[in-house]
Amino acid sequence: MKWGKVVAIFLIVALIAGAAFYAVEPLKNNLKLGLDLKGGVQVRLEAKGPATDRDMDQIIAVMDKRVNALGVTEPIIQKEGKNRIIIELPGVKDPEEAVRIIGKTAHLEFRTYDGTTVLEGKDLQEAVEAKDPQDGKAYVALKFKPEGTRKFAEITKQLVEQYPEKDGNKDPRRVIGIFLDNEMLQIPYVTEPIPNGEARITGYADLKEAHEIALLLRSGALPVPVEMVEKRTVGPTLGADSIIKSKNAGIYGIIAIMLFMLFYYRVPGLIANISLVLYSLLVLGILAGINATLTLPGIAGFLLSIGMCVDANIIIYERLKEELRNGKSLRAAIDAGFSRAFWTIFDANVTTLIAAGVLFYLGTGTIKGFAVTLSIGILCSMFTAITFTRFMLKHLADSRLVTNSKFYGA
Repeated sequence: MKWGKVVAIFLIVALIAGAAFYAVEPLKNNLKLGLDLKGGVQVRLEAKGPATDRDMDQIIAVMDKRVNALGVTEPIIQKEGKNRIIIELPGVKDPEEAVRIIGKTAHLEFRTYDGTTVLEGKDLQEAVEAKDPQDGKAYVALKFKPEGTRKFAEITKQLVEQYPEKDGNKDPRRVIGIFLDNEMLQIPYVTEPIPNGEARITGYADLKEAHEIALLLRSGALPVPVEMVEKRTVGPTLGADSIIKSKNAGIYGIIAIMLFMLFYYRVPGLIANISLVLYSLLVLGILAGINATLTLPGIAGFLLSIGMCVDANIIIYERLKEELRNGKSLRAAIDAGFSRAFWTIFDANVTTLIAAGVLFYLGTGTIKGFAVTLSIGILCSMFTAITFTRFMLKHLADSRLVTNSKFYGA
């Protein structure tokens, strides 16, 4: 017996066991959970009418501002197809409030007293709340784009000339109403012509009120109207229940696989179980490292790749048993078994990787999460099955710790 090889094997096993023990809490704290596990809101928006890629990018930017205003951490806002946008807000405390603010998909319009629309949301560049340093009163500062500046200059000049103040009395028709989805937000009075496209709306009780108006104005600056076509709310309790059931399914499934491998393949099965622990550490560590979001389909992809990892080991071990039955030595049987099984494992995993790539390219949201988790799992399973398991079995054979072929399932 070569004790150096034996010590090396036990050191590797101890290292993996220690890493698994100490990695539980860091992985638990650093893995991001998706909407279906953490609870929250998913909203699907659709542009009404023709929308260019630039329009969709602008809508996403506007939605990003709204979501940031909610204070939600780790939101997901992405385009779906040509004219849809998916917004996921995991962990949001007040789903209805979030939906209400996101649902403000209205078209912003500026109208004169007689109802004529003179400016739209696309003409507005910025709306910011602030406090006047002299009197401390809150206001909203508006800034229009070049085309909006021209229109705003024309209409303010026209209103001032058409409805002059008489004896200090204001004419009620000298106003520009601000409407969001046909609901009037404000109707500020035009005090003078504004040629530079920068205006100030006053009359707010405090900065918070000014902030809410500024947010609505910014949110209303959509290039095309959008409609909420789907809303899905997942409660935190349901999410927690999903986590518990997924965790139990994962634990029971892994234990069943480990018992099967141990009793059916014996020593190689024990090596496969150790590589399975290493595989789990690698996959979860990579997911945490790349800041991936773990969803229920992602967990399904993880469990599926565990099965594929074991499949690779089974193909190798069946080859190993055949070589041992044919009378080869343990070391020669291991080399022949891995050599003959390699291309079978490689081809099977590559075809699955291609399918995962298609899912990632064409899918959205959780489908992409499934594809990412499955792809990482396949690559890790190939590493552990072909490299780590082979290394351990070769060291075991060289150590002469277990030489009876019956302990290798032959």
